[in-house]
Amino acid sequence: MVVLAVVVATAGAMGSFAQEPGQDPAAPEKPADAPPATPSEKKPLPKTNKDNATESADDQPKWDPQRAEKDLEVGQYYMRKGDVDAAIDRFTDATVAKPGYAVPFKYLGEAQEKKGLKKPAAKSYQRYLDLYPKAEDAEKIRKRIEKLYKEAEKEKKDIR
Repeated sequence: MVVLAVVVATAGAMGSFAQEPGQDPAAPEKPADAPPATPSEKKPLPKTNKDNATESADDQPKWDPQRAEKDLEVGQYYMRKGDVDAAIDRFTDATVAKPGYAVPFKYLGEAQEKKGLKKPAAKSYQRYLDLYPKAEDAEKIRKRIEKLYKEAEKEKKDIR
């Protein structure tokens, strides 16, 4: 038992002097900012940062089907209360939490339409149809999309 304790203690102490794989233990250490002497000593390029909040920050939403369902419930609550902005936020969170789930896109489209955001609403409805092309209300949603695009174009012409 004593031998085991000495081995573990020695291994733990040696761990603080760990070296990179392939590094010669007899070679002297170079400062981190010293230029590489040979091409083989070049450090690998750092991984590119995908500018994606869900991958680069721990507190950002990630794929979570249960949270998506909860966001839908809360979004519907906000719609009943008349807080369309909060509903849009919740429905958007649901689309991030479960991107392949069609239902949040339909609700998001409804909230955006109610808010007067015609093009975003049409895009949300279209995403709903892309994910669920055989929806019972597919024809109704297609007509809504067409109507929203026509209204958006009309508003665009009125502004000019």
